[in-house]
Amino acid sequence: MSSPVLEVKGLRTSFMTDDGEISVVNSIDFQVNSGEVLGIVGESGCGKSVTSLSVMGLVPSPAGKVEGDILFNGENLVSASEKRMRQIRGNEIAMIFQEPMTSLNPVFTIGSQLIEALQIHKKWPKKKAQAHAVDMLKMVGLPRAEELMKDFPHQLSGGMRQRVMIAMAMICAPKLLIADEPTTALDVTIQAQILELMKKLNEETDTAIMMITHDLGVVAEMCQRVVVMYAGKVVEEADVKTIFTSPKHPYTVGLIQSVPDMRDKKERLYSIPGNVPKPGSVKTGCQFAPRCAHAFDRCISETPALESLGGNQRVRCWLYEDEKGVDIVDRTIS
Repeated sequence: MSSPVLEVKGLRTSFMTDDGEISVVNSIDFQVNSGEVLGIVGESGCGKSVTSLSVMGLVPSPAGKVEGDILFNGENLVSASEKRMRQIRGNEIAMIFQEPMTSLNPVFTIGSQLIEALQIHKKWPKKKAQAHAVDMLKMVGLPRAEELMKDFPHQLSGGMRQRVMIAMAMICAPKLLIADEPTTALDVTIQAQILELMKKLNEETDTAIMMITHDLGVVAEMCQRVVVMYAGKVVEEADVKTIFTSPKHPYTVGLIQSVPDMRDKKERLYSIPGNVPKPGSVKTGCQFAPRCAHAFDRCISETPALESLGGNQRVRCWLYEDEKGVDIVDRTIS
């Protein structure tokens, strides 16, 4: 196995509210290996985006507080200064945000925004930076790259803006790319093109990708390993094949059941009952217990740990501790 680029250990991200300090991400552990595409999945409100912002050092302070260890090539980013984080962001770790129109500066041209990254991080002269920016626009499949350098973000379509965002993220050849729902705002055809582009860049540049999504189709297409999050905790982790063929946690099973199957004509699509709990509202027990059809007394009173089931699969569920979860998959996925 290749060495980890990113190791997250005991990450806890909390925010001060009128009701006191509330944990949004609660003691999570995972790693991203060099050249790997890791998927982080879960419903909206599970803490996926806050995890990515914690890694990037973009959690607002003092309202937000990040604790634990975020080791990037052995360096702990939690204790890094803001000056050091500015050196890392965009250069060694880059991020693609959900909505490119709000991520690109509307008053600067595409070219000036691409060139700025190279001038800040690489100290390149403008002419060299401009030539490389044009090459990056061509690399992400944008036509008439030289003319696009002079355009403003509002002059481009959604798909073109997202390609510009990918070019901007990749322009300094980062070791880690964080993609937060990179295809959410795009139509299906453009989604496929963007995912194909990211896969190509991953293979050609060996950049590790942390793919944050709620779309299991994207996970199946892109990822080698998957981390499933629920209510700020990791509830299951395994390679992508194991997640789809032998999911263990009832939440993972429910997510997979929720994916429409063209071969199975049902009158009503399956959905997990209930909603993701408000951060801090579940004080004891398993966070998923109120929505789980298999919950029993221990699930309400005690919080399960993330335990290994053999191989590279880990699950946070009392059903396997008490040997009651062996046939969940057989009974629920058919």
